[in-house]
Amino acid sequence: MANTKDFNGKWALVTGASAGIGVALARELAECGAKLILTARRRDRLETLAGELTATGAEVRIVAADLNYPAAPQQIYDATEGAGLAVDILINNAGLGQFGAFCQSPIEQELSQVRVNCEAMVRLSRLFVPRMVERGRGWVLVTASTASFQPVPYLTTYAATKAFDRFFALGLAAEVARFGVKVTALCPGPTDSEFFQVAHWSLFKGRGLQSTAAVARQAVAGLARGRRTVSPSFGGGFSAFMVRFLPLGLITRLVEKVLRPKPDPA
Repeated sequence: MANTKDFNGKWALVTGASAGIGVALARELAECGAKLILTARRRDRLETLAGELTATGAEVRIVAADLNYPAAPQQIYDATEGAGLAVDILINNAGLGQFGAFCQSPIEQELSQVRVNCEAMVRLSRLFVPRMVERGRGWVLVTASTASFQPVPYLTTYAATKAFDRFFALGLAAEVARFGVKVTALCPGPTDSEFFQVAHWSLFKGRGLQSTAAVARQAVAGLARGRRTVSPSFGGGFSAFMVRFLPLGLITRLVEKVLRPKPDPA
């Protein structure tokens, strides 16, 4: 039976490895004996994490790149697979969100979500997956979200990009399974990470968020077993199950009322 020992000695590329779930995924893979390639915008954070993992005996390389730019995936590929490193584990984790009314939010922030959450993920997958198919082995993790199971007003673009991510992962998984490549969609619920700060969303501040370590542990275990979808939190998994039976319009109206931004006090 497949298990995380299969990751031992293999190169794993982790995007968005400077914070949150990306850091936790890198740590979890290092514990499984994987060799790490860490990529994100912030080189200083990558160097700090690389130092931590190297001290535990892991082999680590870093590639600073901003996936908001179309050339970044090719830059990452050229520095890794293109330089002779066989990347058997691709962790498409980089992503961002923006909370607020779509008609009032900065358009560049909305478009950045599409570029990073969707376009960059597709570009990276298209670069690395063909090599996995040729070798007859590989693992791909795509970080989606419980927001991928229904529209989420005031996170409109984010939820739509995560629905794209989840469906992309499921479709690709069916395509490449016969070649020995496993693809998993990770669908975490609210997690204790930088997401809410970056997205300017305080709804879950101070509430019971799932730890990034718990999310990463379940994600890596599910990836090793070839699970098509991993929903780490019970609440997130239950919500994803329930939306199958309730009218989508009703759910969306209820979510809109709950998430509607409160007017600033006079």
